Amino acid sequence: MKELLRSTDPTVMAFASALLEGEDIDCFQMDVNMSILEGGIGIFPRRLLVHEDDYDAALTVMIDNEIDLGR
Repeated sequence: MKELLRSTDPTVMAFASALLEGEDIDCFQMDVNMSILEGGIGIFPRRLLVHEDDYDAALTVMIDNEIDLGR
């Protein structure tokens, strides 16, 4: 798995996940529990991971939809 996106905004994560699912690219959100424990104040970013083989296609989807990758 390779990190594609990092964000403290849950709406960005949901939108990015939906875009990837629409392209049949599996993804996994890391650090979701940590961001819940912080009380929703947005200190800890969530990370979106994709399989290394899908990384280039996923990156293209993010760029085409003007999603800030948080790097």
